[in-house]
Amino acid sequence: MYPRKALRKSFVVVVAGALLAGGALSAYGAETSTASRPAPTEILELAVENDQYAAPDLPPAGASVGDLYVYSGWLLEDGRRVGQGGGSCQIVHLDGAKITTQCVLTARLEQGSLTAQSLWVTGESPLDMAITGGTGAYRDAQGTVRVWDIATPDERMRAEIIHSATR
Repeated sequence: MYPRKALRKSFVVVVAGALLAGGALSAYGAETSTASRPAPTEILELAVENDQYAAPDLPPAGASVGDLYVYSGWLLEDGRRVGQGGGSCQIVHLDGAKITTQCVLTARLEQGSLTAQSLWVTGESPLDMAITGGTGAYRDAQGTVRVWDIATPDERMRAEIIHSATR
């Protein structure tokens, strides 16, 4: 038989090990339950009022790889200016009349800025852009910006912003 002192020591080691393991499992469970919560989503529906536009034409004359479309304007919610936007699209591929551009956009709002980018075939609508980052309230932003009626008086955008669950 085991001496009483050795049994007590073994029992203390087993109980301490069980408590540590239980605590680790509880912490693991808490971590996974937090991660499984859906991330909050914010929706912005904005009209776009373009006010400046330029299309520098690099040689050769006419549409060619490297040419740019540069633009800026105001973002409106219910007719009220709530932010400013700007960006550029650079021609990256030509296939006859089909012009593919790489577009980068920044929207500056009161709560911070959002950035987005995408390839766009000129004239196609809608355009879906990946949200690539942000500042302020949008520092953890992910999601999609959809833009309709690009470069027309009816241009509008919808941003579906997914904020990280740890916010």
